[in-house]
Amino acid sequence: MLIIYRILINLILILSPIILIYRLLIGKEDLKRFKEKFCFFSKKKSGENLIWFHGASVGELYSIMPLLEKLEKNKKVNQILVTSNTLSSSKVIQNYRFTKLIHQFFPIDTNFHSQKFLDYWKPSSAHFIDSEIWPNMINNLNKKNIPVTLLNGRITKKTFSRWKMIPSFSKKIFNKFNLCLSSSKESKKFLKSLGATNVKLLGNIKFSQLENEKNTMNINIKKFIQLKKSWCASSTHGPEEIFCAKVHLELKKKYKNLLTIIIPRHVERAKSIEEDLNKLNLKVHYHDSKKKINKGTDIYLVNSYGETKSFYNICKNIFLGGSLVDHGGQNPLEAARFGCNILHGPHVSNFTEIYQFLKLKSISTKITNQQQFVTMMDKFFKKKSKSKLIQKKLNFIGKKILELTYREINSFIK
Repeated sequence: MLIIYRILINLILILSPIILIYRLLIGKEDLKRFKEKFCFFSKKKSGENLIWFHGASVGELYSIMPLLEKLEKNKKVNQILVTSNTLSSSKVIQNYRFTKLIHQFFPIDTNFHSQKFLDYWKPSSAHFIDSEIWPNMINNLNKKNIPVTLLNGRITKKTFSRWKMIPSFSKKIFNKFNLCLSSSKESKKFLKSLGATNVKLLGNIKFSQLENEKNTMNINIKKFIQLKKSWCASSTHGPEEIFCAKVHLELKKKYKNLLTIIIPRHVERAKSIEEDLNKLNLKVHYHDSKKKINKGTDIYLVNSYGETKSFYNICKNIFLGGSLVDHGGQNPLEAARFGCNILHGPHVSNFTEIYQFLKLKSISTKITNQQQFVTMMDKFFKKKSKSKLIQKKLNFIGKKILELTYREINSFIK
């Protein structure tokens, strides 16, 4: 099966120039740095002990930032290499001023490129986040006797079913992990069934948070939002923005001083979102605009990365996107840590256990249609305070999971 995989990945390599040109044209690749995916590196290794973390995109990298913050203070660690696949994730990394951390794009998973990558960086250990399973890279890590872990491992039912179709191959890949830290009970069961031998459930690392995180916002923007009856639609996917716009129009019949903040999951969609909102006669203001905010602004559209927590800090009524469409939802814990009231759609399979926990604490509510949304948001507007108790509880859980995870990762540091 590995031979078949290598044939397929080499076919992708042959087609990669066409794919990359298209992605460059639509703004999904970095013009200066896309060559990193072919092992033309833009950074250099410094020191002997380099620890490597790989996550697909923004969500995965956000989840390990508290862990990287702790590793920054570890004197045994010379350098922390973080790789990802997307342009948006590389921009998120720029917001963190870690002195030991460097970012590169993950190479195409051919046998040649994975070997070249490992020969250049020579990591002392490798840690794959969530559901990032790359057979050639994992196989070559194993050949070089480099410890490899699956961090916050998440295996969905759909992913599990696919791997079970090739049981001998899945066992050969998953038993090469020295350690799998599962994100849930279900994922722990699936990982063991797929062939992972050392699986532990410490808790979902997405409960943890940075110690010294600053959530700053321009004072004029902050005042503008505070003077409004506001709510925030975060990490939205098309066509969820249209749904939220219609909710805004319905709520505005009752709340004339209404402001809806939209933070799309992919900010490069901002222009097309604005065009759709203009068709509904809604006044849109861009977050990065230097123009004064019009008092009659309906939609405050956030078109830059790394701003989400600042809005959670000031706006307590949140809808989390990726849940009205069949995407699997987005992580609700950030909003919960700020004591926000959370609404979400029915498609939250990526965070089933977390949402169950939040539902029991009356923090999150599922909605399936526009009227339910309007009714719940109306109730939220009547609430006066954020939940301090749940904030403390989440903070306690997060610290415990982070400390346990750090101990496990630290055991791989020479």
